Amino acid sequence: MARLKDKYSKEIVPAMMERYGYKNRMRTPALEKIVINMGLGQGAQDNKIIEDASRELSLIAGQRPVVTRAKKAVANFKIRKGSAVGCKVTLRGDMMYEFLDRLIAVVMPRIKDFRGLSPRSFDGRGNYAMGLKEQSAFPEIDADKVTLIKGMDIIIGTSAKTDDEARQLLKLFGMPFRS
Repeated sequence: MARLKDKYSKEIVPAMMERYGYKNRMRTPALEKIVINMGLGQGAQDNKIIEDASRELSLIAGQRPVVTRAKKAVANFKIRKGSAVGCKVTLRGDMMYEFLDRLIAVVMPRIKDFRGLSPRSFDGRGNYAMGLKEQSAFPEIDADKVTLIKGMDIIIGTSAKTDDEARQLLKLFGMPFRS
């Protein structure tokens, strides 16, 4: 069992039930999914960039990513309809908990000038979005083999109804929010 999944069932659920007065364990918010997205604007011209990003994202997530394609042509950006513009992966279950554990315990301390996550990046429905400027903060990525520094968006989807519940849930998991 993943370490954070065990922590959720033994520590976080009772703490949330006590704080919000839930009568039932099933009422407490939980993590539903984590979506990792890499947008690659210049990837439309070069297929090697898409392949490298896909390989790196599969190393980071432990799962093969889906290549995202443009829905319509944009002449100003030299993008045709159907051309590859990025890649994404959706994590659920144990893979999700393992990724979140690595993100909190290993990756965030390795980010340069990290002062905590913004507590205002919630969407109003209990989901949290954050961005990383470079993929080399992950220990799976060999910095010598990186040809292009690519950022990524990480969206954490929860079953919380309000942002306050989701913020408390993520704090109990160990997410370092700024005060």
